[in-house]
Amino acid sequence: MTRTRPRRLEPGDMVAIVAPSGPPPPELVDSSVAVLQDWGLRVRVGKHVLDRHPDLPYLAGQDAHRAADLQDAWCDPDIAAVISARGGYGAMRMADLLDWDAMAQAGPKVFTGSSDITALHAAIGERLDVVTVFSAITAGPSFDQTAQKYLRATLFEPESMLELTGPAVATMNHGSATGLLVGGNLSLLSSCVGAAGPAPDGSIVLLEDVNEEPYQLDRMLTQLLRAGWFTGVAGIALGSWSGCGEPSDVYAVMADLLGGLGIPMVWELGFGHVPAQLTIPLGVEATLDADAGTLTLAEPALR
Repeated sequence: MTRTRPRRLEPGDMVAIVAPSGPPPPELVDSSVAVLQDWGLRVRVGKHVLDRHPDLPYLAGQDAHRAADLQDAWCDPDIAAVISARGGYGAMRMADLLDWDAMAQAGPKVFTGSSDITALHAAIGERLDVVTVFSAITAGPSFDQTAQKYLRATLFEPESMLELTGPAVATMNHGSATGLLVGGNLSLLSSCVGAAGPAPDGSIVLLEDVNEEPYQLDRMLTQLLRAGWFTGVAGIALGSWSGCGEPSDVYAVMADLLGGLGIPMVWELGFGHVPAQLTIPLGVEATLDADAGTLTLAEPALR
């Protein structure tokens, strides 16, 4: 069953840029603001987006400050969408500092991002039962013109983004399955074991990662398998594996550990740390046709 869908965006809406994880380059924040403004949106940059943690420079400021930016944006009735500037690391550190009751009371809101932001997609889905948008981070190198096109279409005309596929998609396991879309970055999903629940029964799982060696991918998948995370999963859509070694080696790991599940599975659907990154909603029901290499949403990501 699809989670609650936030409303689509319209020109004139106010959106907030936040940095829940690593510090985004200021010049890329500026360029992302310009893109969003070109779409007709008003943009508010979070108070702490350009901060640096005093002792841990890989974090965009203090945990409490990053959480405050996200929560303030979510709870502000003037904000229609919360846009993640970049991934990196840090979302898990601040997730438990959010006032989930206050965010639930504020109602559903568009939330976008990928990579480390997977931890927040999972938390928002579980705690608030809200559809989120797994998309290119706006202050990152993957926010190219094609990725911008996919995100803009999802935000403003989501009915135009019902059938998703990628130029290099290939069948790994035959068949088709219908279920709730969940998942995201593999390393974050494995790191959240114990803090977040397993994939819901009957779900379609998205998996991608970057700069992890094949043996590290093996370890993460093995951890999820041993934790029962894939029990009841109906299908798997694999995305990009940039910087993870030879594609054939990554393919071998995936086939060895996931192929035996006997469920429909595709390779390289076109999302993750890759140019022309697809935008895919999480929490929406979809059908994975592994033979056709398509992921078809049952309804638009946003209402």
